This record gives sequence, structure tokens and C-alpha cells, in this order.
Amino acid sequence: MTDLIAKTAIDRRLAGIIGPVIEGLGFELVRVRLMGGKTRILQIMADRPDGGIVVEDCATISTAVSAVLDVEDPVEDNYVLEVSSPGIDRPLTRLKDFEMWKGWEARIETTELIDGRRRFKGTLAGVEDEEVLVQIEEHGEEVTIGLRFDWLSDAKLMLTDDLIAEMLRQKKASGTFDEADFDEIEQSEGEEEDPAEETKH
Repeated sequence: MTDLIAKTAIDRRLAGIIGPVIEGLGFELVRVRLMGGKTRILQIMADRPDGGIVVEDCATISTAVSAVLDVEDPVEDNYVLEVSSPGIDRPLTRLKDFEMWKGWEARIETTELIDGRRRFKGTLAGVEDEEVLVQIEEHGEEVTIGLRFDWLSDAKLMLTDDLIAEMLRQKKASGTFDEADFDEIEQSEGEEEDPAEETKH
């Protein structure tokens, strides 16, 4: 079974190098993408197993990952390392994510056409065997469909008022609520996620 943490061959190679480093620090790799352009960007998303990663954690990860990448040197061109949290409308990249975020709305895309469509929007209903269960509206009725995890090409939570409220509640409960985190979100509006730490290579 594959996952959506890394898609391309170079991303998978990078995940193999940096995944153990991040896990050794007590975090989990959520996603890695090496993006092209004038200056390439190596984008790493990480989180704590129970959620709640903060800016200082991203800095710790960035330092450790930079050190191992300097030794392994898997990317030939210059690039900027960007370590961030998954954000509120986080990507769902592992089978367990779909169970963890059961009850929340998500957008899911598949590699192949399924019943004439590739895009699905609905409420996550957990996992059964290797299938992601999603409640969608069809002909005015709520139905639950099963999508095989290895059919998925992309999946992320939908940014809703309820989800934002839940994230705020969790941050306050864990004592990690910081007004500055939300200032940063406002300043970066329109970006997919908020880079917390950048390092040039």
C-alpha cells in the first residue's frame, strides 16, 4: 500500500532520508514535496503524533533535517528548505488520518475515474480495511461510499468555521494557543500553509 506523504521518486527518496530523523525527534512526517521554479523549494510538513506542533518544533526539525541533507546531498540544485505545520485544512496523507479526522469534511481526489468522477467532497466516516469511507450527497440523499486508499491522489480537510473553532479549542486546552500563530495565518492568507522555518541550501 502506498501513501500520499511522497508522490514522485525524488520525494520518496527524500522521505526515506528525513522520515527517520523527524521520527527520532518525536514527530511524524506528514508530507514532503520538492517543488520546481527559479529557486526550488523543499517543503516538509510535520506534526506531533497527537497534534500541536509549534514554530519552535519546526525550527528544531529544520536544523536536524538540514544536517542530514548536507551529508546525504540528494538534491543537486540549490533549494530552500521550508518546514511547516500541516495547517488547519491539513492534507490527509496516511490511512490513519482518515480515521483520526472522522466526522470532518474533506475534499478527496482519485487517480482513476470512479462512477464517472475523480473529485469527492463529503464527511469522513472512518476507515474499513483499506478503504476510506466518505458520506456524500447523491440525488439529495446522504450515502456512504468506500474509496480504496491506493486510489487516492490527493486529500485534505476543508476549512470550515467548525474546524477552525475545534483547532482553537485544542490549542487552548493544550496550552499552545498563541495570538502570533494566528497573526501569521492572516499575513500568509492565500498560501496553502504557513512556512514556519526556512533554510537556504
